[in-house]
Amino acid sequence: MIDINPELNNKIVKKPKNNLYATGKRKNSIARVWLTPNGKGEIKINKKNLNEYFARSFLKMLIKKPFETVNNNNFNANVSVKGGGLSGQASAIKLAISKALVNYDPKFRVALKKKNLLTRDSRVVERKKYGRKKARKSFQFSKR
Repeated sequence: MIDINPELNNKIVKKPKNNLYATGKRKNSIARVWLTPNGKGEIKINKKNLNEYFARSFLKMLIKKPFETVNNNNFNANVSVKGGGLSGQASAIKLAISKALVNYDPKFRVALKKKNLLTRDSRVVERKKYGRKKARKSFQFSKR
């Protein structure tokens, strides 16, 4: 399939055929995931291996959770993620991988939904209000 993108000065961009694409968001992070079936279970994040990008084992476990839930680790994941911190990025990647797995096989939806892997966490930072130090914290009060 050939797609002409006007942003690339009308250059022709070829999209890979049997790749599965999905996006996920969390806080200020946006993750785009391309899954390739019949892979070895490799996960590349911004052209780095999973172990290079995330040092904390909890975040690695969070990203692998959708694959463990459906008992299928035969996918290679190529991830592009930007914005936010590491925790938000890991949650955005988890959501995107879950969505891509459902695109691949709708039977996976029941298992993923049961573990709340298809639910977007909509909590974001509350905005700062005027007359206050932060969103809810006030300046120090002095009676006299």
